Amino acid sequence: MNKSGLCSITFRDLTPTQVIEIVKKAGLDAIEWGSDVHVKPGDNENAKKVRNLTIENGLEVSSYGSYYRVGIENEYSFEDVLETAVNLGAEDIRVWAGRKGSSDADEDYRKGVVEDAIRIAKLASNRGININFEYHKKTLTDTAESAKRFMEEIDQENVYLYWQPAIDISVQNRLNNIDTIKEWISNIHVFQWKVIERLDLYSGLDEWKEYVSKLNKSTNNLENRFFLLEFVKDDSIEQFYKDAKALKEIIKGKDVS
Repeated sequence: MNKSGLCSITFRDLTPTQVIEIVKKAGLDAIEWGSDVHVKPGDNENAKKVRNLTIENGLEVSSYGSYYRVGIENEYSFEDVLETAVNLGAEDIRVWAGRKGSSDADEDYRKGVVEDAIRIAKLASNRGININFEYHKKTLTDTAESAKRFMEEIDQENVYLYWQPAIDISVQNRLNNIDTIKEWISNIHVFQWKVIERLDLYSGLDEWKEYVSKLNKSTNNLENRFFLLEFVKDDSIEQFYKDAKALKEIIKGKDVS
């Protein structure tokens, strides 16, 4: 089932209570809580509090959006990230595939990232949690081809990929990339950008409906797929409400205006 939500990093200046209030008002289903501000790794009492607030307001915790960089040194351990995710009630943790693009990474570097990915996947599996790699430039999942190879090298049942539209390629190429990695795609980061300019999501309604149609044809046995708004034009709450309406139209296939 396709569900709607918000990445809390979209509004870093708001408190968790305020984030919950606007998501509830917008009629979305869930929140991906970010590890940078709202739910920091190791602060498990706060994680429990945010989980309870989320659930009490009729919302779901879609995932824990961590900034753990797999295969390199981090300011906090994956074990801390995992324990926080457990206390947050998240069944999915978002991580990053290192800090080098696939064209800049030699085989030794790639091997190190893969080995750490397998390690954290096994730790997460023991707690009933999935690992989800950000689909992003300057990581080993910066292209569909490299991401596919990366998933095959990891070869763990609880490891998935997020997807988002790469900003420097055509709509058709984005659709082709979905085909390449569709068996691993879990959640989606939703935004409409022109290079680095943030746009109203309604301006990309038709292309996003194409993405969703393509994604709906993928099969990877996931019970739910969350489409999560990530950043909005001018960091505006009013724009968020407009984008939330567009998002619901995109994923449900009907006019909600």
